[in-house]
Amino acid sequence: MDFTSITVFLQAAVIGVLIAAPVGPIGVLTMQRTLERGLAAGLATGLGAAAADAVYGAVGAFSVRWLIDGLTQARTPLALGGGALLLVLAWRTWHAPVAHTAAPARDARGMLGLAAGTFALTLANPATIVSFIAVFGSLGGGRPSLPSPLWMVAGVLVGSAAWWLLLTSAIAYQRQRFTPAWRQRINRASALLLGGFALWQWGQLV
Repeated sequence: MDFTSITVFLQAAVIGVLIAAPVGPIGVLTMQRTLERGLAAGLATGLGAAAADAVYGAVGAFSVRWLIDGLTQARTPLALGGGALLLVLAWRTWHAPVAHTAAPARDARGMLGLAAGTFALTLANPATIVSFIAVFGSLGGGRPSLPSPLWMVAGVLVGSAAWWLLLTSAIAYQRQRFTPAWRQRINRASALLLGGFALWQWGQLV
């Protein structure tokens, strides 16, 4: 590992944080699951999104042109499917009973299911590739030789995962401060936000 590789890795890690941090449907879902089900469920939800960011980061870093073109052409069905999934999650969140204590940690299969759901939901937004291509192009600007793209992908994954760990840990620490009534209000607000994100995603197709 040379200095250039370390620099690119750290820059990509910062990019991973910046991509994950803005509050969107994944952020809302992660916070809601952390409040209702505890740290493990919230972290699994966030790590699913981090894995999807890494996949799109790899596509952009390695410039897989045929895959980029295919995802761009599939923008409409992906957006429709992603919006439908958001509406299902909104309905389930609205009707979910409020737990008085954090639900016990699920088995590995349950955690993988939560991660797989947000992984698929994040991949349903192919416009993210455009951001990664632009970002990775800027990372290479002015450098006579680039390190392996794997350093960029690893940086994005580590940065995104670190953000979700920080966010879910902070929420889990404060969880007991929220009464069941407040968590019910948060569930309803989260459901409305998820539904709004679904309609916004569909609106972008018009």
